[in-house]
Amino acid sequence: MKVGVLAVQGAVVEHMESTEKTMDELGLDGEVVRIRKRGSIPDCDGLIIPGGESSTISRLIDKFGLREKILEEAEEGMQIMGTCAGSILLASEGDEAVERSDTKLLKLMDMSVERNAFGRQKKSFEKQVDLDGIGREFPGVFIRAPAITGCGNGCRVLSKLEDTIIAAEDENKLAMVFHPELTGDTRVHEYFLEKMK
Repeated sequence: MKVGVLAVQGAVVEHMESTEKTMDELGLDGEVVRIRKRGSIPDCDGLIIPGGESSTISRLIDKFGLREKILEEAEEGMQIMGTCAGSILLASEGDEAVERSDTKLLKLMDMSVERNAFGRQKKSFEKQVDLDGIGREFPGVFIRAPAITGCGNGCRVLSKLEDTIIAAEDENKLAMVFHPELTGDTRVHEYFLEKMK
């Protein structure tokens, strides 16, 4: 098993470490690699788009010529997980803040998102959340987190925080508006790896 972490900007190291730890815990033979070249993507069984700055990641995806290959592999069934900014990029539609930031969405999931829905950096927080199919009381770390404001056909809600959607799944795509890689809890990464088997 080979998992790629899109390494253009954001929480790359943290996702690599969490994925490696999860592979060890599950006894899986595999490796985690940084993705900065389009030719590396087809070698992977899964791809993680980390949190960071969605507009920056969007711009660098195009600068490094990665967009087309990500879209191709997603169409072929590659498992893709986006966290925080990564979840914004997976969406098909964004709010005015997304549009103003010139973020070019991948449009891989039939969902809409709102940028910085929970407030700016100083309003970051941690909250226990329940994730359908993954587990209860997961430590959700919300840092300038977006929100999923709607899910269309085929896009399944996995979790809500009060009335706000914070996690969704659409076939081989998984979106979380929080940062599972910043906790010691590997259940989200375990769920993602199990989907690759």
